[in-house]
Amino acid sequence: MSRLAHIFKEFGRNIYRFPFTALGSLLSLGLLFLLFDLYWIGSVTFEKTYVHLLSDLEMEVFIAEEVVEAQIPDVQAAVAGIEGVSSIRYISKLDAREIMHASLGVDLLAGYDTLNPLPRSFIVDFETPYLASDQMVEIAAQMKGMPMVTEVYYNEEWLKKTEGTRSIILRVGMALGILILVTAVISTVNSIRLTTRMRSEGLAQMRLLGAGRLFLAAPLVIEGFVIGALSAAIGWGVLMYGAGKVTFTQFDLVFPHLREIALFCGAAGFLGLISGYFGVRKLLK
Repeated sequence: MSRLAHIFKEFGRNIYRFPFTALGSLLSLGLLFLLFDLYWIGSVTFEKTYVHLLSDLEMEVFIAEEVVEAQIPDVQAAVAGIEGVSSIRYISKLDAREIMHASLGVDLLAGYDTLNPLPRSFIVDFETPYLASDQMVEIAAQMKGMPMVTEVYYNEEWLKKTEGTRSIILRVGMALGILILVTAVISTVNSIRLTTRMRSEGLAQMRLLGAGRLFLAAPLVIEGFVIGALSAAIGWGVLMYGAGKVTFTQFDLVFPHLREIALFCGAAGFLGLISGYFGVRKLLK
């Protein structure tokens, strides 16, 4: 128990004796983690917006003119039976006319009640796992192969561009995460090494008195853990405070769950602990 108390006492002395070294590490790591946190919030927000936009993606399946109304239920059943279809609704010629009227603000077919050239169609919605370019191409091909279907339309170009944007964001996030990981390790290792050099004479004396290597290294390793975890916590604190002061009209910022933030801070602390070990590993030789 006395050994443990001594280790934490030495940790406090390190912070007290070299406050600017600890503060420099805290600020540099805090800025790095803040940058990653901003990306994390942005990616989570984009993902929620992406899923919302995908939920609005529909496919319109146009029915051949020679198909009589009595055959519509059979065509609808055939379309609904395709894997991935979640819902389907029928758009009659009258419905199509009303939709065009609402869209244009004028009824272009006024006076032509008995002659409506607008096609009949089905508006098809899909389950989320099938809202991908390759899946939609396959589904569209199946529907075009039906003899009672003349044309199939969905916003294929928009879907491909949106998927491309999502892929870029994921790759940037991976590169940014690796960069921050390497930079955080280097920063913490250098900070611990600097502290070790400043205390080299005192550490050497304690070694002569019989102090073990792990006993001497423990306060510095703990320092790495505390600086890492505290830096991550400060970054999230700044963002949460800032989010309460800023309002966006087009979208809402989405923060990760508190459990995920806590795990992130713990992982940052563990990263600091590993970095602290590398910073004092010469003591363990």
